[in-house]
Amino acid sequence: MTRRVLVTGGGSGIGRAIARAFADAGDAVTITGRRAEALAETAAGYSMTCRVADVTDEGAVQALFDGPFDVVIANAGGGVAGKLAQATLADWNQTLAVNLTGTFLTFRAALPGMGRGGRLIAIASTASLKGGASIPAYAAAKHGVLGLVRSVALDVAPKGITCNAICPDFVVTPLTDKAISSLQARFGVSRAEAEARLVADNPAGRLIQPEEVAAAAVYLASPAAAMVNGHALTLTGGAA
Repeated sequence: MTRRVLVTGGGSGIGRAIARAFADAGDAVTITGRRAEALAETAAGYSMTCRVADVTDEGAVQALFDGPFDVVIANAGGGVAGKLAQATLADWNQTLAVNLTGTFLTFRAALPGMGRGGRLIAIASTASLKGGASIPAYAAAKHGVLGLVRSVALDVAPKGITCNAICPDFVVTPLTDKAISSLQARFGVSRAEAEARLVADNPAGRLIQPEEVAAAAVYLASPAAAMVNGHALTLTGGAA
């Protein structure tokens, strides 16, 4: 039976890899994001439905659910780096809106039509599990995402639905590219040196590939993961 799968933030990076992985598995995939061109690039060569929408817009999110989805992956996210004293209220509000409120709106809209075997998956971060001196708003938002996931998991378990989070360390994405460029500018180092700083705490000593996060999502959406619920699946190379 073909499943309907929704991936928010599907225009690039992790979302693109996840959407393609589910499409390769034969699922009917819908991707959403704010940039039509990026969505089209993700869908090139695949039979995907592209929907332009902002996950912080309640009405736009609700409109995505034109019928029930079997797997819903809240991937849309982002943020800006900077210590607390440098953060503006606008930065704070926007970071919480896209990462936390966007996940809340997506999951809330998904649940009424989701039946047994349904899967809710949030793409969180290792920032869900620890702080970061230069990412207070992002870490706060991702901690909130994990709290939401664990709470929803308890609610939906009797219905045969699971809700989990994937918490990767730095992944090869445009957001990580920004972090590398920021380190280069701040410390006057090469790109290779800046990347080495990012992965210094990762025993594997490298960035994570988007396809590795996608594989984790495919697993959590599989029948084999039916008893994995309320879990934070970390992709860190072994880092605590």
